[in-house]
Amino acid sequence: MALKQIRAVVIVAAGLAHAPPALAEQWRIVPESSTQIQYSFAPIVKRVAPAVVNVYASRVVAQAQSPFLDDPFFRRFFGGAPDLAAPTQRVQQSLGSGVIVDPAGIIITNHHVIANSDEVKVALGDRREFDCEVVLSDQRTDLAVLRVKGLGEGELPFAEFSDSDQLEVGDLVLAIGDPFGVGQTVTSGIVSALARTQVGVSDYQFFIQTDAAINPGNSGGPLVDMSGKVVGINTAIYSRTGDSNGIGFAIPSNMVRVVTESAKAGVAHVRLPWTGVRFQEVTPDIAEGLGLPKPRGALVTEVGAESPGAKAGLQTGDLVISIDGVQIDNPTGVNYRLATKGIGTTATLGVVRDAKEYVAKLDLQPAPETVPRDEIEIPGFSPLTGARVLNLSPAVAEEMAHRGAAEGVIVGAVAGGSLADDAGLMRGDVVIEVNGVRVTSTRHLAEICAVELRAWEVVIERRGRIIRSQFRA
Repeated sequence: MALKQIRAVVIVAAGLAHAPPALAEQWRIVPESSTQIQYSFAPIVKRVAPAVVNVYASRVVAQAQSPFLDDPFFRRFFGGAPDLAAPTQRVQQSLGSGVIVDPAGIIITNHHVIANSDEVKVALGDRREFDCEVVLSDQRTDLAVLRVKGLGEGELPFAEFSDSDQLEVGDLVLAIGDPFGVGQTVTSGIVSALARTQVGVSDYQFFIQTDAAINPGNSGGPLVDMSGKVVGINTAIYSRTGDSNGIGFAIPSNMVRVVTESAKAGVAHVRLPWTGVRFQEVTPDIAEGLGLPKPRGALVTEVGAESPGAKAGLQTGDLVISIDGVQIDNPTGVNYRLATKGIGTTATLGVVRDAKEYVAKLDLQPAPETVPRDEIEIPGFSPLTGARVLNLSPAVAEEMAHRGAAEGVIVGAVAGGSLADDAGLMRGDVVIEVNGVRVTSTRHLAEICAVELRAWEVVIERRGRIIRSQFRA
């Protein structure tokens, strides 16, 4: 048997000597020169690495001198003691990576790298350092856009985007960044999976998974394809120790491009399409009830009146299975496809209704601000003091990825160390009642909280749950 196998190879090789050049090239096994044996990513690295930067973010935080004051329970007893309460200040620093995507000094990194920072600096591979301003930072996508200050004449090296939709599982990729602060490092791997959604990093989860080593400090650095273009921004790893286990995630470049263009346009928030439709994932039980061979698509559970979804003819119970011919597996896929398509365009939705397929045309529009947001910080001395609140509207709900009540007053931010922080108030909470009074607007809430009382009762909605809390001064 072995002899026959060897003989067959010899016959094939002999035949290739007289075969057409293309076929001979396809079946060639032995390299003809040392050049063909060489395998290096060096040309790609030389092209992209100068555009990769280290990002240094810092902020000043107050720290109580007494460790008891870090606990809300003990703070009630010792908060009035001036010797214990006198705070000290310390500088909190974070380290990450970024990539220059415009010669004028536009840099992309992760939101979580620079969140709440007072000062941001970047260092280039040639040792130059620059102060940066934060042009836009979007928690929903976990992306931030920086601009170099005082660049002066000249241009910076930059990297170009590639179309992340063209990636396939098995493609070679490089991750470039500054892991553990040791200096610029390049790791290689392949695309392990696409459209990963159960990562828990951003609200628009649709990640590229790679086995290229990504460690702390790589966040914000580029994932690069073999053409030397950016296909993603490294953002997270799956690890029990904090070190790379060969499962890393990157935000696709098509989503990064949307955030970059929003920043260049000078908008305060990334504008993403609003449908007015709520979707549910299709479970095996739902798929069986719908007569589907397997779970797929996004099930419509609610359609807002006069919303783009309603005008497109969508109804509760419809199953969206594709957008512009691309298969949809879950609601996250709907969000991602519409977000990367962009506002002002029209998406073609493949829909199943009553076991029949049809096409719906969905106009992609920004969410409307039906009432002024009237953002204010609650003053006085109440459990909500220090909370920044906004009037809810579709626009505010979309910006904050809010999926609860459609109207009311929502918490946009909570000052650290404030009474609202002590009371456990969180971003995204909707304030429904205070001391039995239904809250109608931010100004109304401020008036309610302006009264000095010893007892307070606050009712909020948090992720669909109603929480009733009582406080005493």
